[in-house]
Amino acid sequence: MSDDIQHNATGFLSGFIARERIDVDVEVSSKKRLLEEVADLLTVHTDNLNRDTVFQILNERERLGSTGIGSGIAIPHGRIEGIEQPIICAMRLSESLNFDSIDDKPVVLVIGLLVPADADQTHLKILARLAGAFRDDEILATLKTCKDSSQLLDVLHGLQ
Repeated sequence: MSDDIQHNATGFLSGFIARERIDVDVEVSSKKRLLEEVADLLTVHTDNLNRDTVFQILNERERLGSTGIGSGIAIPHGRIEGIEQPIICAMRLSESLNFDSIDDKPVVLVIGLLVPADADQTHLKILARLAGAFRDDEILATLKTCKDSSQLLDVLHGLQ
């Protein structure tokens, strides 16, 4: 795969995020537990990825600085061997959680991202596109109030 994010009618995330990697009303009590849940979702139906390795990668990245980007959103991410294209998951928490975000506000929406270890700019492009989409108050409100995982997936698939 090239480092370019594919553009299509259904949005830039549609090729990277699947229904089985979406969850709503997730209950977590700590940042560590949240990262474990993200690792669980990212490794669903992926025999070549180890959940503990994914958790370690996410946790190591988080130690460099919080991936809480503000406005109630966190985007834990990392690079990993063994995948050929990005893998994305999403969850909405049942209750907001302190995540040491840049705006000191707790998170309620979490987007997990894994990219191939050799993908030079792919993750930066995806992160930039997500951050841009999340600047839209209407999109944010919709994402934070989705009734179920299908609705959350539909909104994410529609992001341009």
